[in-house]
Amino acid sequence: MMIAIGYDKLQNYASKSAGFKPFFGLSGKTEFTMLVFAEFFCAAFIVLGLFTRLAAIPLVFAMGVALFVAHDAHFYGEGKNAGIYLVCFLTILLAGPGKFSLDRLISKS
Repeated sequence: MMIAIGYDKLQNYASKSAGFKPFFGLSGKTEFTMLVFAEFFCAAFIVLGLFTRLAAIPLVFAMGVALFVAHDAHFYGEGKNAGIYLVCFLTILLAGPGKFSLDRLISKS
């Protein structure tokens, strides 16, 4: 699901990055680029099980910003999905890759 959200932003990069509101003092385009990287590429790494914990860090950060900054910590309102994703990516960060991951195959070699 997160890959689809990131892919939509990647396809419409020019139009969506122009209106992106910066949160951390960087330009809106720079922050939007980091968001697309997290939502599309890092989510794809997690699906593959490649660099799982490392890929979860930007996603945890992005979902934390989405929930607490963009949605004002409305867990039961518009920030519900960001909260669910945040919990899921925190779990992946702490638990690591599963038995059928590329990380596991690489570490056996």
